Amino acid sequence: MDLIYKDECYRIVGAAMEVHTELGRGFLEAVYQEALKIEFEKSSIPFKEQVKMNIYYKDILLKKEYIMDFLVFDEIILEIKAMSKLSKLEDAQLINYLKATKKKLGILINFGSDKMEWKRLVV
Repeated sequence: MDLIYKDECYRIVGAAMEVHTELGRGFLEAVYQEALKIEFEKSSIPFKEQVKMNIYYKDILLKKEYIMDFLVFDEIILEIKAMSKLSKLEDAQLINYLKATKKKLGILINFGSDKMEWKRLVV
């Protein structure tokens, strides 16, 4: 079975690894987001940042909006964190984003530990 968006995921994680190699841990999430934006631009990786998502309840648009960190290649939701360790809460957040947008693949990257953590979530 082939991985969905395998090459795109490889490029995203590669850009994030470059950011982590350069900055290490200890910065705020916003710093990593800005640095990752620069890496995406240098690598010609198409992205949108701080994308608002509408949420519906029984076909009624709710006032509450989610804001994802990045939408990459128009298909992959990328959420970044700067925490000592990821938990199930971050997984749940990304899964909710995937459900809300009907996208299939999400990537969660944590810059807050000595070794960059990342995972793919597919719905």
